Amino acid sequence: MTGQTVSHPLLIPAFRAYFIARLCNTIAQTGMTLILGWQVYNLARETMDVSTSAFLLGMIGLAQFVPLFLLTPLVGLVADTIDRRRIAQATTALLLFTTLYLGGLTWFEQLSLPALFVAAVLIGVSRAFSGPAYSALAPNLVPRESLPTAIALSSSAWQVGSIGGPSLAGVLYAIHPDLAYGFSCGLFLIALAAIGMIGTVPQPPVQTDQRPLHRIAEGFRYVRQNRLVLSTITLDLFAVLLAGSTALLPVFARDILQVGADGLGLLAASMGIGAAAVAIFLSFRPMKQEVGLKMLAAVVIFGLAVVTFGLSTNFWLSVGALTVAGAADMISVYVRQSLIQLHTPDEMRGRVSAVSQLTISASNELGEAESGLLAALIGPVGAVVVGGAGAIAITLIWAGLFPELRQARTFDPPNKLV
Repeated sequence: MTGQTVSHPLLIPAFRAYFIARLCNTIAQTGMTLILGWQVYNLARETMDVSTSAFLLGMIGLAQFVPLFLLTPLVGLVADTIDRRRIAQATTALLLFTTLYLGGLTWFEQLSLPALFVAAVLIGVSRAFSGPAYSALAPNLVPRESLPTAIALSSSAWQVGSIGGPSLAGVLYAIHPDLAYGFSCGLFLIALAAIGMIGTVPQPPVQTDQRPLHRIAEGFRYVRQNRLVLSTITLDLFAVLLAGSTALLPVFARDILQVGADGLGLLAASMGIGAAAVAIFLSFRPMKQEVGLKMLAAVVIFGLAVVTFGLSTNFWLSVGALTVAGAADMISVYVRQSLIQLHTPDEMRGRVSAVSQLTISASNELGEAESGLLAALIGPVGAVVVGGAGAIAITLIWAGLFPELRQARTFDPPNKLV
């Protein structure tokens, strides 16, 4: 950034284009992912029981995680070396291709479980590269003092997209399945155009004095040595890994709450509704004090809300519980991302973001696999309740293991990195 003073990130044209791109990308991607899970579960239920179908639903998450896990050492280095806008464009184009692939299979009634798993792998590849690129790009578009607000806005784009994507996709799919995929294609095209409008942004200087493997290891070493960054990343990893109930939403929508595709859309959007409300609030009233304690409290509330959802047999109570879970999760995301970005030098943000994304994806996608496996063993309700209780337990353990997190008063590091 230049020396200009801007009161709000959305007044910066480049960040505004970034915000639009991320919003459209998220709406399209979350809508497509929801339908992918719905089609997997319904296709499996034609020949399988609830437990086996729930297990396959969890394996869809694993199919997305494996390529991300394998590519993580590479993608962070790529985000610190190649123009991050070009990475965002390439991954959006891959998602557009995947949407056309799924839409074509749906149109010609050629859906099969192997074809759906191929789509899940393509989504995993795209997310592996796009996550670090998007995360590392935002700090280059705003002044340092505006970064927490920019992170809240970027998170709100994701969360608002998480509302619009599943809810719109559920409604459109109920009208005709191809409408949902066509809608996602249009949004991916808008995202591609918006990324192109960002313009030239600063790139970290290319480090020619280090071998690629050394630079990759440097990112992991930085996370391991910075205990505050390590604690925030790993707390999210284990909490969401245990309490990843969203993978089982098709099971609850079809066989427990019995609300069908329309109800599934609202259930999936509920966490986004709560998260978006908090993100929008934080974009205008940024958190400044006792950030570590607030993150710990938010994860405990998240776990309690997940337990409530698991025990609920009332649709609207389930919606309310998921809304609270989303709001609490947004506070955790806001604190974690702000601490990571502000405690990491720009030349390492891609690699550190890649490590962060690996743990986030491990918590989300492996959490889906864990939920599917646990649901096959003790049932979907038991799997969600045990997961929520486990998230609470992990938070209490981390509060003791990492006093740095409890003692984090503000986002600023002791010695500011400029």
